[in-house]
Amino acid sequence: MRSAREVLAQLRELRAGDLPTHGGRTLAYVYDSGLTGLDELAAQAHALASSANGLDPTAFPSLRRLENDLVAATARLVGGTPDTVGAVTSGGTESCLLAVLAARESRPDVAEPSMVLPATAHAAFHKAAHLFRVRPVVVPVDPVTFRADPAAMAAAIDDTTVLVVASAPSYAHGIIDPIAPIAAAAAARGVRMHVDACIGGWILPYFRRLGRAVPEFGFGVEGVTSVSVDLHKYAYCPKGVSVLLHAGPDLRRGHYFASADWPGYTMLNSTIQSTRSGGPLAAAWAVVQHLGDDGYLELARRTLAAVSELARGITGTRGLRLLAEPDSTLLALTTEDEGFDLFTVADEMRVRGWYVQPQFAHRSSPVNLHLTVTAANRGSEAEFLADLAASVSAARAAGPVTVDENVAAFVAALDPDTLTGEQFAGLLTAAGMGGGAGLPDRMAEINALLGAAPPPLRERLLREFLGMLYRPGSPG
Repeated sequence: MRSAREVLAQLRELRAGDLPTHGGRTLAYVYDSGLTGLDELAAQAHALASSANGLDPTAFPSLRRLENDLVAATARLVGGTPDTVGAVTSGGTESCLLAVLAARESRPDVAEPSMVLPATAHAAFHKAAHLFRVRPVVVPVDPVTFRADPAAMAAAIDDTTVLVVASAPSYAHGIIDPIAPIAAAAAARGVRMHVDACIGGWILPYFRRLGRAVPEFGFGVEGVTSVSVDLHKYAYCPKGVSVLLHAGPDLRRGHYFASADWPGYTMLNSTIQSTRSGGPLAAAWAVVQHLGDDGYLELARRTLAAVSELARGITGTRGLRLLAEPDSTLLALTTEDEGFDLFTVADEMRVRGWYVQPQFAHRSSPVNLHLTVTAANRGSEAEFLADLAASVSAARAAGPVTVDENVAAFVAALDPDTLTGEQFAGLLTAAGMGGGAGLPDRMAEINALLGAAPPPLRERLLREFLGMLYRPGSPG
């Protein structure tokens, strides 16, 4: 047996190689309030309930109370009514999956159901389409504003449509879709309408109170039948907590599951999971109770100030521009200057202690860098912008990234449907990652290579890469 001290020391050593989750230097994946003591509160609450199991709400009534409280608090923010019900899930993807599942189950008369999505809808809906055999009907968005086109969305609805989706905001560009006309079109055809507010649901209502022009996007919009809101984003709760809301109990019923036709206990699930630790639920409840309305308003004030200052600074940096004016907390910056490469800028920012997320070109959206701005970014905007300008200068000096002609030809010849392990190994070797070398320190060349691959091939390559990472003994 190893001592607790030794085990924790090794864990700290392993964690030292991760991106920082505090300090506002990782502008994707994590949401940092910047408040001292919040993590400790969440950890203590998590420990109090981590052994409780949400599988049976009658055995652990405390978890039922915590869940009902979180659902009620979320519903109040997005225009819920006394009829609004919901469920706490493990994250935004599960919330979106359940919205699609409930919609599909509500229409047993439709043999081959479909859902209408703007091209900017989160990939979670494509995952739901794959898992639940719901055909995605992807509708192009405005090529300049990246907003969903209400007329095109309405035209895409047909007799097989069981769900229409819009975003508040979209992840890639931080844009709020025109929810009201899309919801009206769905309602006119008797179709459910889901608003993916996983990112914006908790903070946009506070932005509105601070004077920002934020359109209604929740249940105050006629025709909206469900809304997803992640609490582990701008409610600043620990990872693993999202809320899926429905306008009424009948709409929620389709994602409940019960099975009594076996000799064990009767299985009854409100989400995809069966066993659910009470830890994340208790941690989220504690954070929400602690911060309260005034606390969240102040965090929103800090976040909005950081977004505004960063947006001004980016547009003032030579060679950079914003893809869209930010509706929320997300920024996407790009360049029309062919003298440097944004993938190199991302590498240079990493050298300077910042993580910005590269996004590949897709339809009218060019290669860009994504920034998720939180309250923790307030006060460090000048440092970030100075490092960004320096990174652009370094990238300009390095010149554009080019893919070796032989490697490009090798990639062009690959078929995602017949890709072999040997071909993938050869590609890793060509990319400098052969022999179990792991990820290189700089990713610009690899990102350029992936960017040159069509999406189906990129998906297959990344699945193979994922399989390589999750093997015992793989490089850390």
